[in-house]
Amino acid sequence: MDDVVRPFTVDVPADAVEDLRRRLRSTRWPDPPTAEGWTQGVPLDVLQEVCRYWGQEYDWPARQARINAFPQVVTEIDGLPVHALHVRSPHPDALPLVLTHGWPGSVVEFLEVIGPLTDPEDPRDAFTVVVPSLPGYGWSGKPAAPGWGPARTADAWAELMRRLGHERFGAQGGDIGSFVSANLGARHPDRVVGVHLNMVVTVPPEGRSEFDEREQRALDRMRAFRDDGSAYSHQHRTRPQTLGYGLTDSPAGQCAWILEKFHAWTDTGGDPVGVLGVDRLLDDVSVYWFTGTATSSARMYWEMARAPGERTPRVDVPSGVSMFPGEIFVPPRAWAERQLTDLRAWREHDSGGHFAAMERPAELVADVREFFRPLR
Repeated sequence: MDDVVRPFTVDVPADAVEDLRRRLRSTRWPDPPTAEGWTQGVPLDVLQEVCRYWGQEYDWPARQARINAFPQVVTEIDGLPVHALHVRSPHPDALPLVLTHGWPGSVVEFLEVIGPLTDPEDPRDAFTVVVPSLPGYGWSGKPAAPGWGPARTADAWAELMRRLGHERFGAQGGDIGSFVSANLGARHPDRVVGVHLNMVVTVPPEGRSEFDEREQRALDRMRAFRDDGSAYSHQHRTRPQTLGYGLTDSPAGQCAWILEKFHAWTDTGGDPVGVLGVDRLLDDVSVYWFTGTATSSARMYWEMARAPGERTPRVDVPSGVSMFPGEIFVPPRAWAERQLTDLRAWREHDSGGHFAAMERPAELVADVREFFRPLR
């Protein structure tokens, strides 16, 4: 096995940027929805304005430089190139921490938390941060055969951390990153000091017919997601290849597919563009577009559908949870404790949603510091 870890720099060719702009200019638009707002999907005028900005004003070279301001590496693990940001803390006793994104996220989700984590006011809270791109996402390789689900990804992360010189480390993640982080704790308890999650997927105890107010809120959220918000997931886990043709060919289609989720899963009053900023949203969309990973990223759902146990492994190492009200799932602590057997921290915030590192970076950083403080 080639254990070499090589430096990496994001370098999207100028002709790829021009191709994006040409495609955006040539977009064939559908007619407007027949209902107001987002009830039928992304409104036509919203998407047209975002795509106009993307094609005419968005400065990819400047945004690319923002990513390249952080050291990056690539190494081949189990036959697949794995890309990661690797930002060492200036403090010698910093705890290594691997941060894992999900869909439709990417490593750019974490850019605003890297500085506070690596160089805090109190050196005792310092982390050396590793942010990998999931298999089939961003600048990691695209699996050419089945088998790259959360468990295998967790094993790859453990090997990545070893190659980077981090034998003992913590794990943090949301969305698919929560599944990978949980598998890290479950499969490598001798090396993982703790697992911190900002999304927990669990189900109510069997045999229950009555629930308190907090539990009922969780059930209502689960039903709403199943009935009105999970069509994307069903397509990903059943026919990702068919979906990928359109998203890989049309930047407007790729943008709409992701923008809808930023609207649905953020606590922004229905205006993710205005609250999060169009540049930050397009950074994420651009990663998918320039790497051509619409199809390969969706296949992770196909993998998880064939190994459902990898979504909820039993985690016996210390764990902590940050729960934000705009999250897809908002289970009560008692439900989570059936999976996270040593749950030491549980914080329910008053605002924020699925993309915690983008929406509420200060709160997430504070929670991560507090959770890992006694585990160092």
